[in-house]
Amino acid sequence: MELVECVPNFSEGRRPEVIEAIVAVARAVPGVRVLGTHSDPEHNRSVLTYVAPPEAALEAGFAVAREAVRRIDLREHSGAHPRMGALDVFPFIPLGEVPMARCVELARALGARIASELDVPVYFYEAAATSEERRNLEKVRRKGFEELCEVIGTDPARAPDLGPQHVHETAGAVAVGARPFLIAFNVYLGTANPQLAKSIARRVRASSGGLRYVKALGLEMAGTGETQVSMNLTNFRASSIVTVMDLIRAEAARHGVPVTHSQVVGLIPLDALLDAAVAFLQLKDFTPEQVLERRLWE
Repeated sequence: MELVECVPNFSEGRRPEVIEAIVAVARAVPGVRVLGTHSDPEHNRSVLTYVAPPEAALEAGFAVAREAVRRIDLREHSGAHPRMGALDVFPFIPLGEVPMARCVELARALGARIASELDVPVYFYEAAATSEERRNLEKVRRKGFEELCEVIGTDPARAPDLGPQHVHETAGAVAVGARPFLIAFNVYLGTANPQLAKSIARRVRASSGGLRYVKALGLEMAGTGETQVSMNLTNFRASSIVTVMDLIRAEAARHGVPVTHSQVVGLIPLDALLDAAVAFLQLKDFTPEQVLERRLWE
């Protein structure tokens, strides 16, 4: 059976009843298997992960988009994470033998429905992008909802791919894409200084000359006494969690700041954790076949 993974991000992390309602409409679509949700009140953001056959994935995608538009008002939203929409980001991710081109088709189809039926402007990104300038999500989202309200109708470079030439009053806009699997990984620093987190993020991320497959932002965690380096690891084999963590620890130590803890948002491949364990324990000649549970699953 063909399966795709969907990881929609919503601009709501403080009202569990809203997230439960969104998850419920996804579960109600036959063929959809919800794998998990992650909500962060500081980010005021939630991530839903589900897998489904392609057509069911598309149907569930529209269902959660409609529910988010109904229930989330960006005019009343605040949080540490950049956002431009109630349903902020919706990626389709190929699993198994499913080609990326199939996920591009799904992204374009979902975007068309969101634009025409929900009157929300749509931007396509990553493999679904309509131009190279829109491939990277950070270039699409930029400074978020408030900036987009000002420029969407006047700057041709910020015009949506589909939908109205103005943001939805309450739901903003949405980025819909197709991409490979990535790991959302956050590292917390024992300092309230956001400039240090931003400096370390610049040191780590590829766009500033850091690790090739890392995207990173330095974020303030208001009222916690901590800051966060928020990352997407787009190729954990080439830029591993261990490499990322070692670099952040070294940069933080130079400023006399501790790393307090880290966090995985959503799901992570077992191999990524095994790689981290092998590196930390300095295991020699270790193979995944030595993991008991893997042998039991065979």
